[in-house]
Amino acid sequence: MIIVFAESGLFLGFFLPGDSLLFVAGLMADSKYLSPPVLVIWLLLIVAAVAGAQIGFWFGKSTGNYLEKRKESILYKRKYLEATRDFYAKYGNSALILGRFLPIVRTFIPILAGMVKMDFKKFAVLNIIGASLWVSVMFFLGYGLGNLFPTISEHIELIVVFFILVTTVPVWITMRRQANKVKE
Repeated sequence: MIIVFAESGLFLGFFLPGDSLLFVAGLMADSKYLSPPVLVIWLLLIVAAVAGAQIGFWFGKSTGNYLEKRKESILYKRKYLEATRDFYAKYGNSALILGRFLPIVRTFIPILAGMVKMDFKKFAVLNIIGASLWVSVMFFLGYGLGNLFPTISEHIELIVVFFILVTTVPVWITMRRQANKVKE
């Protein structure tokens, strides 16, 4: 829950593996590894995702243009904010829902929504929808696979590596394309 919370809107949470973690949580639900009921785990993960993005929105709203002026560091690159801004410009309000499925973008979308002073009620509704969809899809994909193949949890490290690659490679490709456009 802490990782889902942090990745959903905390400035330094962009590098955390939320997708793979949700999938693994679903995979392990109803197994000897996780004892709470499946629905309790699922609901708590949704609450964590919603709360993290709410904090991100508040941070963006209260800091205004701080990130625009912030000096780049190992953890913060202006290109992350620019990629998120481009995604937000392309998809508008639906970026709050679609962005949940993209690493890095998922962290910065609520911050950017706060920075542009998006209406809070509108943000809250889209945040709940996006968090619920993201958590549900990833969690129940893992849950379904775990029930379909009960011994799959013995290969968890391969699943995690696969998910990290599948969710990170498209973002990396997009960022490389944008960097190449800037060079031209």
